[in-house]
Amino acid sequence: MGSIYCIMGKSSSGKDTIFKLLLEREDLNLKRIVSYTTRPIRSNEKPGEEYNFVTTDEKDKLVEAGKVIEIRKYDTVHGPWFYFTVDDGNIDLSANDYVVIGTVESFVKLREYYGEKMVLPIYIEVDDGVRLSRALDRERQQSQPKYEEMCRRFLADQQDFSKDKLEKAKITNLFDNNENSKNTCNKIAEFIKKRRD
Repeated sequence: MGSIYCIMGKSSSGKDTIFKLLLEREDLNLKRIVSYTTRPIRSNEKPGEEYNFVTTDEKDKLVEAGKVIEIRKYDTVHGPWFYFTVDDGNIDLSANDYVVIGTVESFVKLREYYGEKMVLPIYIEVDDGVRLSRALDRERQQSQPKYEEMCRRFLADQQDFSKDKLEKAKITNLFDNNENSKNTCNKIAEFIKKRRD
């Protein structure tokens, strides 16, 4: 049976970069689980890659159909944004290993849905000063920077990824990403390969 590796970390910790690097590795042959969101697409994103971008109405229909495994609502300065995982028929644990980006809450819900032995946490740690600098650099590149939302997320992450929440969710696979995402990816790849042995 395959596994789902859930990559977590505070905003601007390098999750997206590490996610992409892991998917590029032929020696791992990981498949992606593409989460869904109602938030606006960023200028560097493509639908179906980072996220499946949907309207609130489309989200409501998926919830009503019983397809939503887990859902999170964020009250942003631009209104409510939803992020969620859908059982859309694209996950086959009898044939593949998967990787997905998530939160503590989404990890716990995925683990409840698929089973503790199938869903493994990968937590990316980064110094707060480094994260803030990365977040600011990323936001400056947007055609319409949303600095207020960047600040809200930064502060919210302190609570969402608190030490207590990580311990309660049994998230113990921690990987430092203060320096180089490629090195961090290599360490995560070794972790995945040891699990397969």
